[in-house]
Amino acid sequence: MDAILPAVRPYLAGILALAFACGLMAPAAARAELSEVAMFGPGLRIRPAYDGSASRRTELVPIVRYYGQPWFLRSTQGVLEGGARFELAPGLHAGAQLAYEPGRKTSESAFLQERGLSNVDLGASVGVHLEWDHKFGRMPIALLARVRRHTDSDRGTQADLRLSAGIFQSGRFAAGVFAQTTWANAESTGSFYDITPQQSAATGLPAFNAGSGLLFSSFGLLWSAELSRHWIAVGNIESRHLHGDAARSPLAERDSNYYASAGVAYRF
Repeated sequence: MDAILPAVRPYLAGILALAFACGLMAPAAARAELSEVAMFGPGLRIRPAYDGSASRRTELVPIVRYYGQPWFLRSTQGVLEGGARFELAPGLHAGAQLAYEPGRKTSESAFLQERGLSNVDLGASVGVHLEWDHKFGRMPIALLARVRRHTDSDRGTQADLRLSAGIFQSGRFAAGVFAQTTWANAESTGSFYDITPQQSAATGLPAFNAGSGLLFSSFGLLWSAELSRHWIAVGNIESRHLHGDAARSPLAERDSNYYASAGVAYRF
């Protein structure tokens, strides 16, 4: 991984500028996450200011999925990411990716503003992944294992395990479910949930030093509806639950949050 960082660093500024301008995130839908159909379009997302925040905001987001050979770009597997993937066996792919990593804005959280805590800047990560797509009868599934290391070494490393399954299709409507667990090392968890002694003295919050472990688990429902030959409406709703030191941090106002998104996309 250390050898990759110098090679990609010159391109990060342009990628992050595009990410910031679009407010990037990861909307997903049954046909988007469980197929390889190329699509692109706008969406709206409701989310917490950060995981554990009681404040919420609405933002404009993209819906994108493209698979070439070997290049890919997608926002349908939990993060916005692009890179290269290679088929190892039918339905089994391995790849490397550059991904957008969101930050934490003080201006979005009443709690952070009241305490005078600073932003956590948005950034990017580099990593590798392994994914398996299969059908059990008529039910498609997608299993993804992914490791992401932030390009800022102080922001640490995360690992994701995500499972998606199609559970219903009738005419133009389809629905699916997904579950994801994400682990983080101490640097990654601490970048959002640590409170230094200096911050403790300034805010009155107790000092807190987060360790590594399970960061969050999430469960959600995906849906899509064909509007015409090329246009499709997509959306999801997700329940996300903090675990371990992230949930115990004084910066976590709650240990559960909800996300919802909806949009339209043009299929190629």
